[in-house]
Amino acid sequence: MLMLPPDILEKNGKEPFAVSAYEEFVKVREDLSDYEDLKALRQAKMEEANAPTISFHNVRKALEI
Repeated sequence: MLMLPPDILEKNGKEPFAVSAYEEFVKVREDLSDYEDLKALRQAKMEEANAPTISFHNVRKALEI
């Protein structure tokens, strides 16, 4: 969550820029990165939902460990 609200800069009656503290920028960038990682993980889980699996017990047995 943002601690300090960004300053909004206007240009020609529009608001094309937002300026925030660097620490806030870094936090937002990290949060967005985490969100993208979570989306990728969820997508991978959906794609592999019906993939065949082997139990840990059977892997150990096959590898004789």
